[in-house]
Amino acid sequence: MIKVTRQSVITRQMNTMELPISQEHLDVYDTVGDILVQDAFPNLDKEQREFLISGITPDEWNKHLGDFNDTLEN
Repeated sequence: MIKVTRQSVITRQMNTMELPISQEHLDVYDTVGDILVQDAFPNLDKEQREFLISGITPDEWNKHLGDFNDTLEN
């Protein structure tokens, strides 16, 4: 488990989420750039994957964009 910090594309706020991944795996994902998040991290749920992509937390999504579960599919 590592703590990952990303800047939200909605609020520009820095958000942190603890994810069950390794730093090395995250570094490869961040560096390569053409790996789909669901392929790179199949063990993460949709909220965790969205956080890696956009920096948006589930609470932030619900507040600004509506119900997260209604918006994104698994």
